[in-house]
Amino acid sequence: MYTSTAFTSEHDTEINTLLQGELDRQLTTLQLIASENFTSPQVMRAAGSVLTNKYSEGYPGKRYYGGNRVIDHVEALAIDRVKALFGAEHANVQPHSGASANTAVYLALLKPGDTAMGLRLDQGGHITHGLPVSLSGQFYNFVSYGVDEKTERIDFDHVRQVALEHRPKLIVAGATAYSRIVDAQPFREIADEIGALLMFDAAHIAGLIAGGAHPSPVPYADVVTFTTHKTLRGPRGGCILSKTQHAAAIDKAVFPGSQGGPLDHVVAAKAIAFFEASQPAFRTYAAQIVKNAQALAEAMKREGFRLCTDGTDNHLMLVDLRPFDKDLTGKRAQEILDVAGVSLNKNQFPYDPRSPFQTSGLRIGTPSVTTQGMTEADMPLIASLIKAALLAADDEARTASVRDEIAALCAKFPPYSGVTSTVSSAA
Repeated sequence: MYTSTAFTSEHDTEINTLLQGELDRQLTTLQLIASENFTSPQVMRAAGSVLTNKYSEGYPGKRYYGGNRVIDHVEALAIDRVKALFGAEHANVQPHSGASANTAVYLALLKPGDTAMGLRLDQGGHITHGLPVSLSGQFYNFVSYGVDEKTERIDFDHVRQVALEHRPKLIVAGATAYSRIVDAQPFREIADEIGALLMFDAAHIAGLIAGGAHPSPVPYADVVTFTTHKTLRGPRGGCILSKTQHAAAIDKAVFPGSQGGPLDHVVAAKAIAFFEASQPAFRTYAAQIVKNAQALAEAMKREGFRLCTDGTDNHLMLVDLRPFDKDLTGKRAQEILDVAGVSLNKNQFPYDPRSPFQTSGLRIGTPSVTTQGMTEADMPLIASLIKAALLAADDEARTASVRDEIAALCAKFPPYSGVTSTVSSAA
């Protein structure tokens, strides 16, 4: 599209080959990673646009560089759209990722050493919710709450007990591997009881919230963070919504507190994603994600797997492999399925006896296959192919046969019209 004598006419064949290889992988294999999705062509075009050439430290109307007239309009549009989409009082669209968004919130609302509390990592929380290897766990005194051992659901009696004992300044709700509705109201009540602020990490469920398939935490939380690339189906990035009284602190914590110039091409892509999520068709899509997840969960149970919480209310499920094969680790299952053409990730489930590097479980999500157009009717086949792949481990011929079946299924549901793989078979 763009040509200039300033640049070499030689093509980078190595990277181009790798890009085609990744496209082929995405077109011929099942994408079941709960934190991934296919973006629209419009989002991808914006993310690869000339806006990548601009530097725009600051905010609309208050930049440290000249030449930001267009950029100011782009960012303002993204802000207006996301505020309208979620009914928020304030929005910052500059965070580069969900982790960046969470870090900025901590910087805005906490001082080093302050106490905060979040969901345990091995029970569905995220590393930025206080894990010691994360900045959140090193700079702040994070304490953890968990889920009930029998129901595997958030135990609000325990949440309240931990809150009363430690009196955190900030309570973090939300999860990265939790298959049920996360109700913000009980968190708000506990936060109010101890005089704490409430942050809701909606990274995974932002698209479900926007599409009306999950209750919104915005009316209850002081701050809501989320990523734009999971169920929201936008570019890779983050966003922060907040009450007006926290707006100045949040903006200062993002820039200059924790980031330099925003990625303007990504901000434009976010604006497009917010527009797409505001359309009636997106509500149908969000509802279908949940329907597909529930259908897949039931099919997985019929194939001999145990589901954490016995099912799902959202876009993902946690699969306990032990009833299927007590010796099969999540790590090994992930490797086997990768070869067979199924992308997902190993994951601990609550009270998992194995380490996070091995795990006894898998996390499976339906955003990507739903974008491709698959419905509940296709989920039993996916479950049977997962089982078949695991049973075919170390048998190259059987694995190749499963991989061909998966490629044939994916060929029926291309995510991009007119785009095909360069390989005739996934084997």
